Amino acid sequence: MSDTQQQRSSADVTRSRGVERLVAGQATSDGAGVKLTRVLTQPLQRRLDPFLMLDAFGSNDPGDYIAGFPDHPHRGFETVTYMIAGRMRHRDSAGHEGLLENGGVQWMTAGSGVIHSELPEQEEGVMEGFQLWLNLRGRDKMCAPWYRDFAAGELPSFTTVAGAEVTVIAGESHGVTGAVTRDATAPLYLDIHLPAGARFAQSLPAEHNAFVYVYRGAATVAGTQVAVQRMAILANEAAADGVVIEAGDVPTRVLLIAGRPLGEPIAQYGPFVMNTQAEIHQALADYRDGRFAPIPG
Repeated sequence: MSDTQQQRSSADVTRSRGVERLVAGQATSDGAGVKLTRVLTQPLQRRLDPFLMLDAFGSNDPGDYIAGFPDHPHRGFETVTYMIAGRMRHRDSAGHEGLLENGGVQWMTAGSGVIHSELPEQEEGVMEGFQLWLNLRGRDKMCAPWYRDFAAGELPSFTTVAGAEVTVIAGESHGVTGAVTRDATAPLYLDIHLPAGARFAQSLPAEHNAFVYVYRGAATVAGTQVAVQRMAILANEAAADGVVIEAGDVPTRVLLIAGRPLGEPIAQYGPFVMNTQAEIHQALADYRDGRFAPIPG
């Protein structure tokens, strides 16, 4: 067993955060008609700062995903795409290209602006995963674009003594540092697989915003049941030092996502997220006038 897969005991959480509210995602479509569920919607951006959006997609019907996401721009934030099953090709105008496959992650910093495409490389079978949008602080929004692919085997992971299998996409959990860290927003992004009846504890700074999304089975957080395909926004309680997640009577899989709020104004117009409307107008002008380089043919 590798160092990142050692058996580890539970984090020292003396009081779990409670659930402030449960949220059911909104069915929608994006790109060229890809069907998905928008779990974290625009009205929740301030409450869950620094996170801007979470989409969940999953279907074994190619008609729901085959058209993918053709060329489109982004500016001012980061995208984190986590593929549970399927194959998706990424290309962008900064010259990056990668194939996202089962269990892999693509982390892209749009920064000053990129045009990219995300297109399926399969014509049948299941495609399932998540895309998270993470905000950048104002002084970083015009940084140079950045991109990194992580295959499933490159993502740090560990197993607790209770049998919870945890993949650490970002941040740190139980002494394991994730694939990506960010100083400004300090994101924590965990994929947690719990055997029936098992529990998992994670310490969290009291000031960080956090939520749990259940995508298999059912979980309980501080006495509140969280059904499948529900997001539980965790209360910011000064006396709580983390969260304890317990599986029900079936194997359960959840995402635990948390981060340090930026506390800055949020101005969004589609794929552009800045601090002011003037900056949005500039982004639109830059895109219209070709100052976002096109994807090479």
